[in-house]
Amino acid sequence: MKLVIPMAGFGSRMRPHTWTRPKPLLPLAGKPMLAHVLDLFKDLPIEEYIFIIGWLGEQVKEYVSDNYKIPSHFVEQRELLGQAHALWLAHQHMQGPLFTFFVDTLFFDADFGDLGKPGIDGIVFTKEVNDPRPFGAAEVDAEGHVVKLIEKPTALDNKKVMMGLYYFQDGGSLAEACEELMVRGRQIRGEYFESDAVNVLIEHGAVFETREVGRWLDTGRPDTTLHANRFLLDHGHDNSRRVQARRTVIIPPVHVAPDAVVEDAIIGPYADIGSGAHVHNAIIRNSIVDANASVEDIVLEGSLIGEKSQIKGQPQRLNIGDSSTAGFEYLVDESWL
Repeated sequence: MKLVIPMAGFGSRMRPHTWTRPKPLLPLAGKPMLAHVLDLFKDLPIEEYIFIIGWLGEQVKEYVSDNYKIPSHFVEQRELLGQAHALWLAHQHMQGPLFTFFVDTLFFDADFGDLGKPGIDGIVFTKEVNDPRPFGAAEVDAEGHVVKLIEKPTALDNKKVMMGLYYFQDGGSLAEACEELMVRGRQIRGEYFESDAVNVLIEHGAVFETREVGRWLDTGRPDTTLHANRFLLDHGHDNSRRVQARRTVIIPPVHVAPDAVVEDAIIGPYADIGSGAHVHNAIIRNSIVDANASVEDIVLEGSLIGEKSQIKGQPQRLNIGDSSTAGFEYLVDESWL
């Protein structure tokens, strides 16, 4: 069994962070996003990993080589012509059963049982939502088999949305479908989509079923990244009991790297402080502070602080009379409280 992970995009929705680092290596609850993705498949007999890289892809190769002893191949996508194009570039590695998964999403409670089910050529993992229009949706028949996959549907009829995880009994047939898709020139907004490659397989008689995941998290934007960070800290990634800090209040859940220096601060809830970071006289909540950043004399809420950044606030000196008001207003996402 193989795992193919396309990750060649620019990550433009996560700029400025992705100007200097690929999106899969951005921090999330104590480790890079890519590490969380690989954790999702750790209990499966994955024999080969195929990473389809692009922008700053050498950093991904270095990270995987330094932190994992797994059989890996790295395929470069130089032209960003879509998911199916990326998969086709890896065709020489795609024989046999395999998963494909995109690196800017996470899932939990997926059913990986009976993958070799007779009569089924593949599985589209989905999540039911009230409004499928911003996503891609699966139209299924009475037997639960996929009739077709629809990108950005205009109607509300099909509420099972694709969340980026697919299983194929024969990866070689997927590569052939991607090639056929490109020969036909079947694009959406100038890109070849994996969902359309699945549609090609269905047109040729392949049978796909859907399976619901219990939880689906997007990590493709700053706001959804912070949401995912909160969820992960609530579900196993809190290390607040092990945090060593001077004159500091820790409000769980948080993740603070063991070598981070934190003093005279209030950390949490939902703060992630990276390796080598320095925090002094600050309040940090619902935020991610990356490795080797410095934060001092400031209150951070709903913030992403990049690696080696330096943030220093300005204390205020006030002399105000009776019945006066001094201060400022700021917006807070209260959904996590």
